[in-house]
Formats: sequence, C-alpha cells, structure tokens
Amino acid sequence: MTSSVRQIAVVEKRPIDKLTIKGFKSLQDVDLELGRLNVLIGPNGAGKSNLVSYFRMLIEMLGGRLQLWVAKRGGADRILTFGFKQTPRLSTQILYGDCEYECSLEHTNDDRFVFSKERFSFDTGQISSRGQYHSAHRESSVSFRVTTYYSSGVPVVDHAASLEKIRVYHFHDTSSSAPVKLTSQVHDNRYLRQDAGNLAAYLYMLRQAHEDIYDEIVKTVRLAIPFLDNFVLEREALNTNSIMLKWSHKDFDYEFLPSQLSDGSLRFICLVTALLQPDSPSTIIIDEPELGLHPYAIHLLGALLRSASRRMQVIVATQSPQLLDEFSVDDLIVVELENGVSVFKRLKESQFSYWLEDYSVGELWDKNVLGGGVP
Repeated sequence: MTSSVRQIAVVEKRPIDKLTIKGFKSLQDVDLELGRLNVLIGPNGAGKSNLVSYFRMLIEMLGGRLQLWVAKRGGADRILTFGFKQTPRLSTQILYGDCEYECSLEHTNDDRFVFSKERFSFDTGQISSRGQYHSAHRESSVSFRVTTYYSSGVPVVDHAASLEKIRVYHFHDTSSSAPVKLTSQVHDNRYLRQDAGNLAAYLYMLRQAHEDIYDEIVKTVRLAIPFLDNFVLEREALNTNSIMLKWSHKDFDYEFLPSQLSDGSLRFICLVTALLQPDSPSTIIIDEPELGLHPYAIHLLGALLRSASRRMQVIVATQSPQLLDEFSVDDLIVVELENGVSVFKRLKESQFSYWLEDYSVGELWDKNVLGGGVP
C-alpha cells in the first residue's frame, strides 16, 4: 500500500555553471564557464564592471523591474552593444545545476525592451519540464519554483530558486549621506542590501537570531580594526522603529557614530558581514572590494572570499596585486578589450608553473605576465 500523497520541496542553492551573454554593453558575445571562486582581472574599461552590471540587470529583471532599470540608464539603446542599430537584441542563457534559463530582449521604438523569448526548464532526474515559453511581454513572466507531489516521499531538490538568490554588493559609497551611515528600519533585516543601507538592522537581527555568526563577525572585524570593542545596536529613543550602526571603543566609555569610522573600516565591516551572512546567496558578486583597505585587511578579505566560496559562488573583480596573492591562477579570469568588445579568458595554473617558482600571482599581474595589463 502506498503512502499518502504529500508535497515535498527541498531548496538547494546551486552556482552558475555556464553563462552566455550576447549584446549587453561591451559583452557582445560572452560564453563563460564559472566555478565556485571567480576572480576577474583586467585594465580599466575592459568590461569587468559591465559583467557586474549584467548581474544587476538580471536581478532587477527577475524581480519584475526591468523597465525601471532600463529607464534609469537612459534607455535600451545605451545598454545594447554599440546601440540598437548594430545590435537590435540582447540575449542570455544561464545553466545552473539541473536548470536552464534563457531570454531574448528586443529593442522597441520607444527605446525599451520587450521579451521576444523567455524560457525556464529543469530536469531533477525525478521530474522534468521542457520549459515555460513566453513572449511579447515587458517584464519577466517565468516562475522559478519547482513544486511537485510524490507518493513515495522522495524529496525533490529545488535548484530553480538559485537565480533568485543572486546578490551584487557595492560598498563604495561612504560619503556623509551614504545609507550605511544613516538610520534604517529595524524590520528591514531579511537580507543585507546591496549598499549595506540596512547594516545596523541586519546585525541587530543576527545578534538576536544567530549569535554565533554575529560573534564571528565582530571577532573578524577586530582583526583589522583592533580598537573596536563591539557594535552598539539599540533602537533609537525617539523612534523605536529606527536603528543606527553605533560602536564602542575598547579604551573609551563612549558611543561612536558610523561617521567616526574610516572609509576603509566601514567597507571592511560591510564585506565581513556580507561574506559571513548565514542565509548565504547562491552567487555573490563584488566589484573592487579592496578599495580603501589596509594591506592586512586585504589579506583577511582574501581568506574570507576563499572560505565563502565553499558556501556560495563568489565572483569578484579586482585590480589589487595584494588581493590576487590570496588566490591561485586557476581562480582567475582575464578580461580584455578587443575591437571594442570584452573577451573573457580563464587561466590555468599549469601555463604559469615556471613563473610561479619565483613570483607570486600578484607579481605576475604587476608584470603583465597573466595578461589583461594596460597595453
């Protein structure tokens, strides 16, 4: 006699295995295989930031905000490679685990995009779908949830949700009006936002619900900022729904404001929190995380990125020789500009074994042995 029918869905985050992009800014024709740890290197203007921008678009597109994202960037013409007259459409395909997502966006007369094709398919081994096909719509119409029923009770692994777990982080803004220096709403703590504008609320939640992770964050931050004793995370007296990232000094009985941290210290706190967060993204993308960091903090950052890659896929763009010294050549992807378009090349350590006998990875980057240097 069979057991009663019940719904079972086990969510598992899967990294992106292969990424194809055609017609996005300088990414005219990119076919890229990704691993757990991917370090992009290359000169200014080669296209590293354009790949980061592609992921921003993907997040907004899957969230139903494509048209707003396009409008804020001056229209679809500015997003297409060399403009719509030469590149009338943008297309992408993402393979991850047992799932595949692809879409094509056509340029319209009002300088927007319309989906000429959108498809999602999966094959878990227990259940498969040839895809959901959609066209002629302005916002994404695909559902990424794999839901099924089994009488045997065998769980179905839901790889589909991984695309909804991609996060791009950008902690460059440390000006006086930067969101991370202002108050945030206490309830805004479901995930760390891309600019860390809810950092205080997120750390407050971690201290309440994940004390071990919170303690690890504080311990790691102290390695680079030894005078920091702890964060002072309390609701504002006149508005209990608000909270600010205050902190205490180990030598003074006084509450300091986030504006009393150096730019590099504040960015390091954001990076540590992002890389140690308990409900980790499926893929995390960070552009130039070394900005403003002390060399020892860069060393710590490298260790954090390597450790994080065991829990999530990491894509990081950098030009720092010090940070490159924390990785192997196999982790590197060189980005170069050829005839106005970006070319991505994953390196193999075996190709540089002779050089590595005498030089570090960062030194090889400095000497332009790895490629991607300024011509």
